[in-house]
Amino acid sequence: MRTIIRMLAVLTIIGVISGGLLSQISIWSKPKIAAHRELETKNAIFQVLPEGKSFTKMETANLEVYSVFDDSGKLIGYAVPFEGNGFQGKIRMMAGLTSDLDKVTGLQVLEQVETPGLGTKIVEDPSKKEDPYWFPNQFKEVETQPMIGVVKNQKPVNKYDIQAITGATISSKAVVQIMNQGIQVLRKMDAEGKLNNAGGEK
Repeated sequence: MRTIIRMLAVLTIIGVISGGLLSQISIWSKPKIAAHRELETKNAIFQVLPEGKSFTKMETANLEVYSVFDDSGKLIGYAVPFEGNGFQGKIRMMAGLTSDLDKVTGLQVLEQVETPGLGTKIVEDPSKKEDPYWFPNQFKEVETQPMIGVVKNQKPVNKYDIQAITGATISSKAVVQIMNQGIQVLRKMDAEGKLNNAGGEK
């Protein structure tokens, strides 16, 4: 009986100490994670809109939108973090769009947990040594009207289509679906006159 009580006491103490350590680690790491994500977001904004020199941020109930400006202060487009479900889990990416929302200027996948060697090619395809970033790169200049489409095993003919990754069609379609859904929200905001009123610090 005494042995059991001692074991329970020891386990309780270990649990309390472990819980306290985990709590302290969380407190210590939280601002570092936030700072890293902020830097990642900033870099991604200028990756998808390379002509941009400054930006302002607007947060709505639906989306986080960055209005991006050139060196003369002219609005050149929007950078928007889109998020949705992929084949294995969440896909988070930064999309760049022209100011009229009619074309994609760039795409960068920030987070994903897709199948290694297949779905992960939405970020980088090591088998395509001449252009390992061919999948996100093909979104540049893609038209968003009527909406972005996906074709399999062939080069796109229409200016609004992209080519799916062989063996990872679901992941490819997921990226496109997330894009189309996000663009629809942006168009609604634009129709309501909300996009050009983005606030925040440049």
